[in-house]
Amino acid sequence: MISTLGRYKIISEIGQGAMGVVYKAVDPIIDRTVAIKTINLNLSKTELEEYEARFQQEIKAAGRLNHPNIVTIYDVGKTDQVAYMAMEFLEGQELKDMIASGNLPPADQVVDIIAQVADGLSFAHQQDIVHRDVKPSNIMVLKNSLAKITDFGIARLPNSAVKTMTGLILGSPRYMSPEQVIGKTIDARSDIFSLGVVLYEALTGVAPFDGDNVNAIMYATVNTTPPPPSSHTRAVPAMLDLIVAKAMAKLLEDRYQSVRELADDLREVRRQMDHSKPAAALKAVTAPPSNRPVVKEVLPETETIPLPGAKSGTDEEGKPLALAKTFDSFDATLRLAAMTDQTEDFSEYISQTQKMRAYRGKIEANSPLAKAAAAVAVPAPEVPPPPPAPVAKPKPAPAPRPAPRVQTTSLPNPPIGADNSSAANLFVIAAIVVLSIAAIGLIAALLLK
Repeated sequence: MISTLGRYKIISEIGQGAMGVVYKAVDPIIDRTVAIKTINLNLSKTELEEYEARFQQEIKAAGRLNHPNIVTIYDVGKTDQVAYMAMEFLEGQELKDMIASGNLPPADQVVDIIAQVADGLSFAHQQDIVHRDVKPSNIMVLKNSLAKITDFGIARLPNSAVKTMTGLILGSPRYMSPEQVIGKTIDARSDIFSLGVVLYEALTGVAPFDGDNVNAIMYATVNTTPPPPSSHTRAVPAMLDLIVAKAMAKLLEDRYQSVRELADDLREVRRQMDHSKPAAALKAVTAPPSNRPVVKEVLPETETIPLPGAKSGTDEEGKPLALAKTFDSFDATLRLAAMTDQTEDFSEYISQTQKMRAYRGKIEANSPLAKAAAAVAVPAPEVPPPPPAPVAKPKPAPAPRPAPRVQTTSLPNPPIGADNSSAANLFVIAAIVVLSIAAIGLIAALLLK
């Protein structure tokens, strides 16, 4: 391990990456602890040009980003063997290590971390800088729960010297946006998708898009929709399902249009988790539409049409229907057989019944008609009489119009012992006339009602 780098005194090695080694060092001039990120210059000419371009791009990007949630760059330099960048030394843990440990942070802490990252990305987007490599290993969580974004090495700057394909190759496949996978133009909404993937993984410990190789991962990113986070962890509120779904929408128009909208929704959910207050209006009101057609279940119409003159309301109990005294089961059977074209199937029953009805004599026990009668006459099952229905008090009917008086002539009493048949006939005729007039009056009153 080298002892010095420029004016910086190397204390220890923090880690290694594809570009070089990261050291913990001290600036002796101001006695400040820094992290020094290096690029190994012992590379081929092509690799060296690419890495130097990335390094210079990160310096330019970081130099324009002065925000509490973005790591601060102090100094840059170069020796014969390496190029280096002195930056803010962060004492904390990468979000990647927190997820890999298996002890996932609580949902409210995850929301706080991602909201802070969204704040930093929002500031970068205002400077026309797109990170393009948002992933858990580029998010540092400090001991005071402050989150910072690191590594803007493949960020897109205006008039950037690094080609778009370089960003596609160097981006982490599990966190790429669909447009980044297929090589389309990248804008700030690509960072929103990547941050949604990080949020999903931090809530569940499961990567939403995975596979055995890079091609399988990229195919899943473009074509599959993962289950909601709450299906993995019940502690995740349903509102976070909506936020994650909108952040990871395949189509740009279905996604959050700015990372500020995502941050606002996260903080509103965080407020509701703390105080259990009613939900306010979130940007993610509903999940983005899926590619599968929605089939609506059509239920049969069950509401009945009221009959004319029927009384509405639930206070009256239904009265049991009585069988009409004039009902003829044989005639009903004939009509039913004719309506269903089954007359031939019932022909024997019909003929035997007709014979029984036509016969008026006495049926002997050994007669063929007795056998036919036994076959036709099926005893009806004994049904207990229904309980008496409550009798509703009838409304008083209007008084019928008085029937016209009929003047009758008094008949002389027949002499004792005489034949009283003619007097009885006259009395019956008079009674019939009076009853007829009363019936006519009652019918007229009912019609007027």
